Amino acid sequence: MPDRVLIYSKFPKALMARIGERFELLDAAGKPPAEVFPPERLSRVRAMITAGGTQLPGSVMDTLPSLRAIICYGTGFDGVDLAAAKERDIAVGNSPGANAASVADLAVTLMLTATRRIVPADGFVRDGSWAASKPSPLLRAVPGNPGRRVGIYGMGEIGRKIAARMSAFEMEIGYFSRSRREVPYRYFESLEALAEWCSVLMIAVRASADTHHVVNADILKKLGSDGYVINIARGSVIDEVALAAALKDDTIAGAGLDVFEKEPHPPGELTGLPNVVLTPHIGGHTVDSHAAMQDCVIANLEAFFAGRPLAYPVR
Repeated sequence: MPDRVLIYSKFPKALMARIGERFELLDAAGKPPAEVFPPERLSRVRAMITAGGTQLPGSVMDTLPSLRAIICYGTGFDGVDLAAAKERDIAVGNSPGANAASVADLAVTLMLTATRRIVPADGFVRDGSWAASKPSPLLRAVPGNPGRRVGIYGMGEIGRKIAARMSAFEMEIGYFSRSRREVPYRYFESLEALAEWCSVLMIAVRASADTHHVVNADILKKLGSDGYVINIARGSVIDEVALAAALKDDTIAGAGLDVFEKEPHPPGELTGLPNVVLTPHIGGHTVDSHAAMQDCVIANLEAFFAGRPLAYPVR
């Protein structure tokens, strides 16, 4: 009999197909497991797969008395109550760096789309305004990339890949992170100092209590009227009310967002603005990224069921 694994978050079935070839999967489809399966089935579950952003409190862990491994599909693990898992002797694993290249690519895409105003330019062509020679203030000349200052908040695997891509555009790179890294970019002692210096703020930091709404009205004001904020990390890092206000009153020039605080429901204050580019959390949604994340999930599960430490533990 294959080892039994609970799927806790709601995943497209195609993403679980490879994993299902190796393990018996119980799919809760995003519902509380106790509402989907009888206690006797859950009592034998020793491992589960979850999306890192899905809330997974100790109360859910308690419905799975044999649970000893929580495997996150993806890099993030902010939804897992790590303290509760530790108290219950449950190991937590993730897929570090598996989607870093794809997420960095989208960060660059959002930056270019926002700063070059691609969305209004596309509409200008489609609605016939270009053919009619209509004036458009949104299509006035904008600064180019050479010499533009990009500040990266978080210099992990994704942050480093963003920096490498930005360097190719002849841009100046600065960063703020919990600790100084061995990278050839200027280090700032605080997020405030980084925001004062840069004109594009790239958010690539993990979600945590320390980063909740850390990009607030004060940080956006320091970014300035020619500034842009790009978020491919977690929606909770930005105060979305403050961001909407800053975009409306030209405190900043624009934004590019792939993540939101309450997905899949971005606030209407943002969706109605012409100077923000929105995508539906697709940073890691590429074929190669999914294959890499599935490799990490399978490696973690195989190690766990073989009695070994997780291949990719959350530390």
